[in-house]
Amino acid sequence: MALPPPPDPDPIDPAIPVPVDPELLVVLRGLGDAAREPLTPANLAARQEQDAAARPRPTVRDLCADGRFEVAELRVPGARGGREVTLVSARPAGLTGPLPLLYYLHGGGMIMGNAWSVLPKVLRQWALPLGLAVLSVEYPLAPRARYPVPVEDCYAGLLWTVAHAPDLGIDPDRFVIGGRSAGGGLAAALALMARDRGGPEPTGQMLLCPMLDDRATTFSTRQMAGADLWDRTSNATAWQALLGDLYGTPDVPPYAAPARATDLTRLPPAYIEVGSAETFRDEGVAYANAIWRAGGRAELHVWPGAFHGFDSFAPTAALSLDAQETRVRWLRRTLAPSGANEQRDT
Repeated sequence: MALPPPPDPDPIDPAIPVPVDPELLVVLRGLGDAAREPLTPANLAARQEQDAAARPRPTVRDLCADGRFEVAELRVPGARGGREVTLVSARPAGLTGPLPLLYYLHGGGMIMGNAWSVLPKVLRQWALPLGLAVLSVEYPLAPRARYPVPVEDCYAGLLWTVAHAPDLGIDPDRFVIGGRSAGGGLAAALALMARDRGGPEPTGQMLLCPMLDDRATTFSTRQMAGADLWDRTSNATAWQALLGDLYGTPDVPPYAAPARATDLTRLPPAYIEVGSAETFRDEGVAYANAIWRAGGRAELHVWPGAFHGFDSFAPTAALSLDAQETRVRWLRRTLAPSGANEQRDT
């Protein structure tokens, strides 16, 4: 099935280049042209196999890192009868008492990735310095699992987690839902779903370069075509895999593509970040703006000269370190015990 060409409503020339941060540019050039080869319906299956081979799942023993972390795999009821969802539970070893929680959704365009391989970075950068418990969700991937299966399983896992908070040693009143790329889109969808269904109330939502909009109408989608590591062709392929017959129609629900939401009131405070040189730049900025216009709270960061997933490819670059410090500060403020922020301000 051929991908329909997205509309081009903006008369401004999208060929004007976006400068890439010099330190990141060196890394980007080193990746070579193969890293920019777009995903298409024709090569999707092969690329999924390549990704699985290149991203082996660490074992529970590996994730324990010689006793630094306590890790367990949990299988909980999914959204549909008979199917289970795997949650990978991890926390710094030796911590007692109910811990704040990061309920984390991995990236990969809804078509790649897994709950295990993201954990070493999540544990090192957030769980260890902040004393967080983490639950990483192994949601089913498209096109084998189309909407609404992945998001409904993520929501079922969240409901189970909050209901079993005492057994898990977590604080049900201090949890953030978060994720990167596709995981950021899923986190935004869970915030909408929990609000609409009267479900658990997250303390915050952390949306890192989130995949929010299936329509491919933003200026940055066209501006970064063929330049960003995740461009409009790969994005269209992923959305088509997830949505199936819904793709390209006006009937895509906000739980699939949160940018479709017309009501962004009563949502948890959001942390939203994008790079100025990435495909998702404009949809992330628009989502933050829509939250503000609805009277909500959103902290927006647009990292200058950053491409999609920049800190994963260049973790020691100055811009990557700045972004990491900013995320930690937001998580610390957001997950602070009730009254702690007020006491600090007095």
